[in-house]
Amino acid sequence: MTDPRIPSALTGGPEPTAPGGDPLRWCVYTTVSLLTVALGPAVLVVFAATALVAYGRAWAGGQRRSRCLLGDTRVVLVYLGVALALGGLAVVLGW
Repeated sequence: MTDPRIPSALTGGPEPTAPGGDPLRWCVYTTVSLLTVALGPAVLVVFAATALVAYGRAWAGGQRRSRCLLGDTRVVLVYLGVALALGGLAVVLGW
């Protein structure tokens, strides 16, 4: 019998998975929300700029559809540009 404190990946066994999959995205959403509350609109600027660059590269590479709810990569780019502008305006105005 192996020590349960040792991850099964290190012992050669399969990792146990939670039924229905790992709800990791909810942890990510909570972390992003917490950063936004703690650091204000500067976080929006950082995330929007990072996403805008990533989607711009994806568009340039030929990706025309996104798994994002908005679907079309061009629509996502517009959304991110507006979010970046609003975040920048909020930083400048001190909101």
